[in-house]
Amino acid sequence: MLANDSAPLSVLYIGGTGTISASCVRLSVETGMRVAVLNRGTDGKHRRLPDAVERIVGDVTDAASLADAIRGRSFDAIVDFLGYDEAEADRAVRVLGPHTKQYVAISSASVYGKPVLQTPITESTPVHNRFLSYARAKLRYEAALRRAYEEHGFPVTIVRPSHTYDDANPPLPGDWTVIDRIARGEEIPVHGDGTSLWTITHAEDFAVGLVGLLGNPRALGETFHITGDDVHTWDQIYTTVARALGVEPRLVHVPSELYPVVAPDWFWSELFVGDLSHSAIFDNTKIKRFVPAFGQRLTFHRAVQRMLAWRSENPGATAADPGTDALLGRLVTGYHRSREAFEALAPSS
Repeated sequence: MLANDSAPLSVLYIGGTGTISASCVRLSVETGMRVAVLNRGTDGKHRRLPDAVERIVGDVTDAASLADAIRGRSFDAIVDFLGYDEAEADRAVRVLGPHTKQYVAISSASVYGKPVLQTPITESTPVHNRFLSYARAKLRYEAALRRAYEEHGFPVTIVRPSHTYDDANPPLPGDWTVIDRIARGEEIPVHGDGTSLWTITHAEDFAVGLVGLLGNPRALGETFHITGDDVHTWDQIYTTVARALGVEPRLVHVPSELYPVVAPDWFWSELFVGDLSHSAIFDNTKIKRFVPAFGQRLTFHRAVQRMLAWRSENPGATAADPGTDALLGRLVTGYHRSREAFEALAPSS
């Protein structure tokens, strides 16, 4: 361990209240670590931090604010959920590097080359993504950190989550609005033909892998994806939710490349083209070798029951968004108009 055997590991989370990070913070506290969270001073909307967590207020995008927030402090590990591009990597090296023995950079499994030419994906699968700007920014972030490690010994560990969810954030494009449409019996647009294979991971399972890497000197300079072994087609994902709601799904299939046409400003549109439309199956051998406790505990068909229970307990936080509902309706309308247009081209009998 990087900490003295007699002292608990000290960890600083940058972010700490999001879908993935909140579960990591909770598990770190449960395992006896001294945990601090640095953000702009607010808890997550639906995720309270444990009372034992120290709150540090600072703006991670402002080098001076960040330096002031941790002045005179040191941590065995800093886990950065907000790092994005090379400028933020350079800031992490300059400002955070002197304060930690391990900097854990949260990147993304979207960096693996699309389309994937061989599965399962391993950490040595080529990285590039010509379709997704988010993935390209994460690749620049990784490259800058790797340079710092190779040239100066910056103690980085790179972690790549794939599609990770928790009870308050379902893994469906459109979030609770989609679930509301399913429950109402409305038609749901599904990208592609619904048969691409997709890996989804509950944040509580991800946390076991992430927390298990903290303080491990053998993890320095290494890259890991931390994903589950729970693989479904997209049709199966939507169908699992529908049947948990006690209804049959009404799915229509929309070509992925048409999402940016109908909804150019929607967060998910670029993701359909550059990530979600491609099958993603991962080999988790490496993280299991470093963290033997890591594994799939929450399969999606069981986690859905927890999500729907959370929905019942938090109706104000899970209501449909009218704008998103209208957007999904436009995609369904587009599907039917396209079908009518193709039917009109059919040769007459």
